[in-house]
Amino acid sequence: MKKIIFALAVLLISKNSFLSAQELTVDQIVDKANLAAYYGGDDGKSKVKMTITDKQGRTRVREFVILRKNVTRGGEQKFYVYFQAPPDVRDMVYMVWKHIGKDDDRWLYLPALDLVKRVAASDKRSSFVGSHFVYEDVSGRSINDDIHELVENSDKVYKLKNTPKDKNSVEFSYYFVSIDKKTFLPIKAEYYDNQNKLYRIVEATETREIQGIPTVTKSKVTDLNTGGNTESIFSNVEYNIGIGDDIFTERYLRRPPKKWLN
Repeated sequence: MKKIIFALAVLLISKNSFLSAQELTVDQIVDKANLAAYYGGDDGKSKVKMTITDKQGRTRVREFVILRKNVTRGGEQKFYVYFQAPPDVRDMVYMVWKHIGKDDDRWLYLPALDLVKRVAASDKRSSFVGSHFVYEDVSGRSINDDIHELVENSDKVYKLKNTPKDKNSVEFSYYFVSIDKKTFLPIKAEYYDNQNKLYRIVEATETREIQGIPTVTKSKVTDLNTGGNTESIFSNVEYNIGIGDDIFTERYLRRPPKKWLN
């Protein structure tokens, strides 16, 4: 009899452990998705080809390299974006110091004017170099800026509704994010305006595992109001390559670190 009771107790403990491992809180889901999307490895590098298409089907292309370094995992980060093509944006640099609990620091170097320009916090939702992505898409929106609700829990995805705490700082009323349960990568974001109309969709259209890290290799943003879209293709992705802190300084806005940009 004691053996039967013991066996039932073990079964109950095992079952409860399984359930607790599966049932994540909303905050845990958000944290894991944030880490998966922006904090792979200690640092990272990728070449990006961005194709901007307007409603008439006309295209423009931007090619650049993104360097990223984590200061703390899930916390402070630094980004360096160097533009290689076309000629009218070549040598332009966008740099971000991502903070937690306060506005990020952002710089834009314009080589034609030899000018370093600070990007104001109020501009983080502006178009990123004429594309349908916004500046905030590059380094990610702070998870503390929104109220998160779990609205769907299916076999494959978590779906969250995210409502901005400061509605005057953004152009959207709320947005939904679908998160892959296996990789925790956000695979789709849908933005709604003040009339509850869907107007913007951001999707991860292709993902791969690189150095054991789930990675978005193609993404697309569609503007339903204008009919235009922008697709980004990520190649030559590398993690944990030892990028130094000195790269993310104003000195290297005018003097690109060629070693890391090939």
